[in-house]
Amino acid sequence: MYQTGDLILYGGTGVCRVTDIITQKTSRTGPERQYYVLEPLYQTGTITTPVDNDKVFTRPVITKDEAMDLIDQIPSIEAQAYHNQNLQQLENHYRAQMGGHDCLSLLRVTMSAYRKKVEREEKKLKFGAVDRRYMERAENLLYGELAVALGIEKDHVQDFIARRLELLGAAK
Repeated sequence: MYQTGDLILYGGTGVCRVTDIITQKTSRTGPERQYYVLEPLYQTGTITTPVDNDKVFTRPVITKDEAMDLIDQIPSIEAQAYHNQNLQQLENHYRAQMGGHDCLSLLRVTMSAYRKKVEREEKKLKFGAVDRRYMERAENLLYGELAVALGIEKDHVQDFIARRLELLGAAK
């Protein structure tokens, strides 16, 4: 069970802070149930979700060391562009790739879609809306979690990664 103040990843919302744990009845005569009150860090609003909710994926945010290890792996990650003319199959592919809810999967989706974008642009072709949507969604979730883990602003994550990769390249 999470505690008040914990930072967690909550499904497709991204990083949320547990601001409270409350007990409420599910109905007038129903049993009492515990709920997390979540405040998304990068969206407005509040989410109230049962503590025992198994429909929406949750996990603790990664640590700074885990974030640094992930960034350090980037040069060795092979992410191939996925091509499929069937939009439903393309959607299913991206959903499956993001279904693990881990940063490595989000990074692979981002890198794969970006590679596809570059390929399309080189051929003077338009980058598809489905690809763009999933690339942005994966990048948004990934950068939000990395920002929290690294203690930096979300807008600075991409520059942080670039500088870190430059340092790694210079060290070789």
